[in-house]
Amino acid sequence: MYYLYEVSSTYIIGKDGRPDHLKSYKTMAAAKAAQSRLRKLWLAIEFDGCYDNDPLLRYAIAESAYFHKLIEKTRTAKNLMSGVEFREPVNTPGYMSPRSESYWSM
Repeated sequence: MYYLYEVSSTYIIGKDGRPDHLKSYKTMAAAKAAQSRLRKLWLAIEFDGCYDNDPLLRYAIAESAYFHKLIEKTRTAKNLMSGVEFREPVNTPGYMSPRSESYWSM
């Protein structure tokens, strides 16, 4: 599996260019195709002569195990029940994190 991710934040990116922790691609070619589709959309809608937000520069592709082991950033969060700070990956959804109420209400 491969992920298309934003280089600066390491959020996994979905088909529409928004963060989506569930989106993965079976092959590198499929991930590159998604990146190309985002670029075409960006050129058609948002291009203003500046290439700073070009999806080819802003997003990268990595194999899932490599991404989780070496690339993905972490953030400091506070446990909702105990108040203890802990570190978690940035792509952890709210319902799976002790920092959220939905985690504790299951």
